[in-house]
Amino acid sequence: MKWKSVLMLLAVMLMGCSVSFAQNELNNNGDNIVGTYESTQNGDRFKTKIEKLKDGTYRAQVFWVENDKDANGNKRLDEKNPDKSLRSTPADRIVLFSGLKYDAKKKEWNGTKIYDPQRGIRAKMTASFEKDGRLKLTGSVLLISESVYWKRIQ
Repeated sequence: MKWKSVLMLLAVMLMGCSVSFAQNELNNNGDNIVGTYESTQNGDRFKTKIEKLKDGTYRAQVFWVENDKDANGNKRLDEKNPDKSLRSTPADRIVLFSGLKYDAKKKEWNGTKIYDPQRGIRAKMTASFEKDGRLKLTGSVLLISESVYWKRIQ
């Protein structure tokens, strides 16, 4: 019986090591998130720039949207924003998050909310890089979570 317990403990320890080795080394430094990304969400292709702010946090702002005109040929706006003062913001200028912090212990970014302009909601967010280099952003509201993936283009 003792050997089975020892072997089980070793197996669990090895599994834990393999998970940590499987993580992308891009998660080892907070500034690795800085860059330009492209993604498609619900048929909308867009490009976003993540930058580091003076206070050491990170912000993501859209700078290009493939379909930036509405059915009438007018510039698409952030019409669903819960902050009415931001509803006149052009779709290619929307700030998706600000105040994101790097957590060196967890090797992830967190501490803010991400904004979903398609639904007009904000969700608690975490971010980390996948093994293939894509940035995984997970938003959570109550017990419901959803992840999106951004591909670095610069």
